[in-house]
Amino acid sequence: MRSAIERLDAEHYVSLTTFRRDGTAVPTPVWLAGDGTALYVWTPTRSGKVKRIRRRPEVTLAACDARGRVRGEAVPAIAELCDAEATEHTRELIKKKYGWTARLLVNLSIVRRGRDGTIGVRITFPSGS
Repeated sequence: MRSAIERLDAEHYVSLTTFRRDGTAVPTPVWLAGDGTALYVWTPTRSGKVKRIRRRPEVTLAACDARGRVRGEAVPAIAELCDAEATEHTRELIKKKYGWTARLLVNLSIVRRGRDGTIGVRITFPSGS
């Protein structure tokens, strides 16, 4: 039986659901990549999901298509924002998994926003997932 990390890392898109202060769920389709111990998402530093994760690190992940239509069961997880070193690790994982498209987008983002304009999000799962 594969772990949640292995199952979700095999997906091209995953719906990352974060939660507003009032508990409203906010799903977002994202690219993610794993390193065997956690999953990583790369996102703009000032995005809503980053603000919501700062307040409440509990999230859910579910396989989805590019438009965010979920096609699997949501798995509860914990998200934490990465420091500069872990964000660079996130960029490398994303580029490795998604190839030339990700290399182009990551490099354009660095030119446009600078290295601090995006941040990695490390996602782990409670025991047994």
